[in-house]
Amino acid sequence: MMLVISIVMGIVPLLGIAWTIATGTVTTVDGLFMSLILLTLSAVFFLNAFWELRDRGALAFLNKKKVAAQATPQATAKVALANKDSKPKESEG
Repeated sequence: MMLVISIVMGIVPLLGIAWTIATGTVTTVDGLFMSLILLTLSAVFFLNAFWELRDRGALAFLNKKKVAAQATPQATAKVALANKDSKPKESEG
């Protein structure tokens, strides 16, 4: 439920910016600051929605590169251990 509320509350300020542009008040100082405030509110709510999606595991596809990068050193270490001789080499002397 919190995810839906965050997304809706992130869209509402964007509608306010569209209204400010449509009425032509975006060219005034008040319109500029109103747009900046609304963008900040929208960013906060969308960030909250992003965190909710990440915690639920819905954004797992974003971590594929990290998982692959972490798996590569472990795989090479296992191969190196498998190729290592169990007998120590005799020194020539």
